[in-house]
Amino acid sequence: MNIRSLIGTDDLPRRTFTVAEVERMGEVGLIRDDERVELIGGELVPMNAKGSRHETLKLEIMLRWGDQRPPSHAFIPETTLRLAPDTFLEPDFLVFARETALRDLGADTVLLAVEISDSSLGFDLGVKSLIYAHFGIRELWVIDVMGMVIHVHRDPAGDRYRSITPWHIDDLVVPAFAPSAFALRLADLHIGE
Repeated sequence: MNIRSLIGTDDLPRRTFTVAEVERMGEVGLIRDDERVELIGGELVPMNAKGSRHETLKLEIMLRWGDQRPPSHAFIPETTLRLAPDTFLEPDFLVFARETALRDLGADTVLLAVEISDSSLGFDLGVKSLIYAHFGIRELWVIDVMGMVIHVHRDPAGDRYRSITPWHIDDLVVPAFAPSAFALRLADLHIGE
C-alpha cells in the first residue's frame, strides 16, 4: 500500500518531505515549537488543537500510569514516532520496555500506542489507524474523549487491524502486550464534565 493513498489525492502538484527535512525545518524555525504536525507519506498534516477534556484525560492517564508502571517499562507522552523516512506520527502515549532507547521506538518495540481524540476522532479511527496497522504497531487505543469509549485495535494485517473492539466507560481495558499495570478504566479517572 502507498501511504499517500490514505490521505487522498487530487491533481495539485505536491512537494513531499522526509522526516530529516521536517526535523531540520523545526531546528531553523520554519516550523515553530508550538506547531503540531505529523508527516504522512511525505506530506505535512497539521494536527487539531487539543480541547480541555483531551488534556484532562491525558493528565489523568499520566498520573495513573506514573503511579502504577513497573520499573521494567516506560511510557512517554507526545513523542515523535518515526515509522519510515517519510512518515512520523505524534501519538498521545507510547508504552515500551524501559531498556528501549527513544530513538529505537518503532513497530517492533512499541507495546501500545494511544491516541486521545476529541475533534480528530474520525481521522484517528480512519486514516491514522490504517497507518499504525500498515507499519505493524501491534496495539492501538483510540480514546473517544467525548463518548468515553476506548477503541482497541489489535492484530495488524496488511493495512488494517483484524480486531477492533469498543470498550465503554465502565470496562477495564487491559493491554495485550504491555504489562497489566497499564490497564485503564475510564470511569476511574477524574475527567469532569
